[in-house]
Amino acid sequence: MRESIIDRFWADAEIVWEYHRLRHRPRACDAAVALGCNDLSVAAHAAALYHRGLFPVVVFSGANSRETFATFPRGESTHYREHALELGVPDGAILVEPCATNTGANIMLSRELLTACRIPVTSVMLVSMPYMERRAYATARKLWPEIDPVCSSVPLSLSEYVRSRQHGTELIDMMVGDLQRVIEYPRQGFAIPQQVPSIVYAAYARLVAAGFSSRML
Repeated sequence: MRESIIDRFWADAEIVWEYHRLRHRPRACDAAVALGCNDLSVAAHAAALYHRGLFPVVVFSGANSRETFATFPRGESTHYREHALELGVPDGAILVEPCATNTGANIMLSRELLTACRIPVTSVMLVSMPYMERRAYATARKLWPEIDPVCSSVPLSLSEYVRSRQHGTELIDMMVGDLQRVIEYPRQGFAIPQQVPSIVYAAYARLVAAGFSSRML
């Protein structure tokens, strides 16, 4: 049932997925911020980037949400840290920000933590789920304008991501919800505006009309 529903709306979901992914070329940054969510692969991807020498310190940021409490009962950032340690990231290269409950707080509280630790930062790698890249970028450019953010996520296509996760059709709902925030948050002062091509907006509208709206504002 899950696969048949996704297949029915595959073309539109693929358009929205590709819009969210910025495909920044990885480059050396002063620090990384890994945005908490319900996907432990974000921590694993941050660990892989660390081992490539792309940054000397990573902030794992995130408290809990209704989606992550059962999976990460001690907080997203705590579980991220533990997973990164298992993957060989030294404890001295990890900072934990345990209070953020939204992307804006991820950015602002991580910024404050790096400042408190006297770590000078002019460039940051934002590590997130693939469909959060654009919103993370737009949020950082608004709330931390002096840094040059680079976005990174696991390099998977939508079909690969679906096969490798236990997501149902809520994945489409989450992509739709993130796109709505990309559209609406600049008016609320939370992010810089991002151009939404007409083909992307049309796909988004069809998915909303089809009922993929549970994660919308």
